[in-house]
Amino acid sequence: MKARTLDGKTVAARIRKTMTEEVAALTARHGRAPGLAVILVGEDAASEVYVRNKKKACVDCGIESEAFSQTLPANTTQQHLLGLIAELNANPKVDGILVQMPLPAQINPETVIEAIEPDKDVDGFHPYNVGRLAARIPSLRSCTPYGCMKLLEETGIDLHGQEVVVVGASNIVGRPMALELLLAGATVTVVHKFTRDLQSHVERADIVVAAAGKPGLVKGAWIKPGAVVIDVGINRLPDGSLTGDVEFAPAAERAGWITPVPGGVGPMTITMLLANTVQAFREHLGDAP
Repeated sequence: MKARTLDGKTVAARIRKTMTEEVAALTARHGRAPGLAVILVGEDAASEVYVRNKKKACVDCGIESEAFSQTLPANTTQQHLLGLIAELNANPKVDGILVQMPLPAQINPETVIEAIEPDKDVDGFHPYNVGRLAARIPSLRSCTPYGCMKLLEETGIDLHGQEVVVVGASNIVGRPMALELLLAGATVTVVHKFTRDLQSHVERADIVVAAAGKPGLVKGAWIKPGAVVIDVGINRLPDGSLTGDVEFAPAAERAGWITPVPGGVGPMTITMLLANTVQAFREHLGDAP
């Protein structure tokens, strides 16, 4: 068996094409475009690339970002950042606020996340939005798990009753991913650094979502024949190449579907950020689809 590829670039491009048309219609109807503020603190090279890609995606879809976005020096105080967030919360032309992680050591990320108004939390990290997902009334959803769900839709598999193993329990991916899958009717196991016998959990999974941030953690030989593999990991090796959390080549020989790294989950994360911004814009203006 050779796995079919879940191509995030192709799926993201299709979603963005539809979204671009939607944004153009909304902008004409309301006299302004959806607004997204992207805040970068410091000079982390990877973060600079992510922010640049997010801003470009906004331009391509017709979302206004440049007018509201700022890059702050690494010695920015938490008080100053919270003041900027307060200004953006009060700005009616800003529909979404994203503070790029990681932050410098003097700034508490949880404090920053909670300072963003939940209806402008387009990253989907605020406890209010995670809580709504847990209560089965989702609003703005965590972008990476949301993008993974869109990729799973591409397989055509009914998730009800599927055995899913989520590898990693972070607040950014693992925990909200488990909530998304529960909402879809799957039977979910979350494995983490304290889990005993990772292999046995992965071997019985119909779907594996790997999001631990450790290259090659999930061995290809563990993948159940025909299983779906969603590899969220993106790790840079000493030679500069990128790899996921799953041993790709042997996993692809056993899986039914598999995401590549790069080009799998990554494009979907940015796409769902844009989708959340459009959703927030609609809600702020009372223009539900």
